Amino acid sequence: MIQPFQGRTDWRQVDPALLDAQYDALSFFSEAGLRFFLPAYLIADLRDELQTADPLLTLTHGFSDQVINIPTQAGIFARKSGKSAYVNPRRYGAATFYDYARWRLSIFTREEAEAIVAYLTYKKDADPYHLHAEMINAALNLFWLDRAANAPSAEALKQHLKSEADFLAAITPDSPAGD
Repeated sequence: MIQPFQGRTDWRQVDPALLDAQYDALSFFSEAGLRFFLPAYLIADLRDELQTADPLLTLTHGFSDQVINIPTQAGIFARKSGKSAYVNPRRYGAATFYDYARWRLSIFTREEAEAIVAYLTYKKDADPYHLHAEMINAALNLFWLDRAANAPSAEALKQHLKSEADFLAAITPDSPAGD
């Protein structure tokens, strides 16, 4: 699923047709892969170059509940998906899709989250039928607006990486700083 993306070092060079053909990659990317390739999906979506891939779902799933009533011979079963639904209780215990969404999407810096808020706001405003308004509002209110205001900045991450590199150089016996 993600093999077509291996070795790519510039997300701006990925053909939207490849993004669309690999629509399921958004669910299977590692967090690093998601962070790297998401801008390509967002831009292709804003340019109406995607037919199948849905970055909106990736950014909003887990922040609101959806219930589908399924009739069976034994009665009607309400099947829940989203915020309060369990991911896989046998494996992950009480983890819900809300828990998972917050964890998975916490990779984005303040500036990246600001861009995602702009994307979500645009998608909500551009939808004449308001089909996705509830899930976009839930995602914005429960996660993205706070992330855009309070997440570590790109500069903070840069400073952290420099500090870590300085520390490693200082404790490495063969480094000039360790002499």
